[in-house]
Amino acid sequence: MKIVADESVDRHIVERLRGDGHDVLFIAELNPGIDDETVLDHSRRANAVLVTADKDFGELVFRQNLVHSGVLLIRLAGLKPDRKAELVAMTFKQHADELHAGFAVLSRRALRLRKRPQ
Repeated sequence: MKIVADESVDRHIVERLRGDGHDVLFIAELNPGIDDETVLDHSRRANAVLVTADKDFGELVFRQNLVHSGVLLIRLAGLKPDRKAELVAMTFKQHADELHAGFAVLSRRALRLRKRPQ
């Protein structure tokens, strides 16, 4: 699966996803400091799910109605990096198709997915 990882994402997560065979573009390696709208547009043009820990993407998707190809917002504060990476990897393994369908929030307790209106 194609994934764009925002620079707010832990490197452990990027490495785990790559190790699992995903094609991950990491903004911190490619173009650190670019604005959120550009990151979102880059993921859309690549038809990639955007993985981020930055809540500002919710603003872009829901308030500004910017087009996207799926967003996974990671809300796993307080967990060790390896545990975060494991949870994100499991989410992609179990819900890859659904992640392209909308905006998902991964917390310790659950994955919440809000699908795009048709």
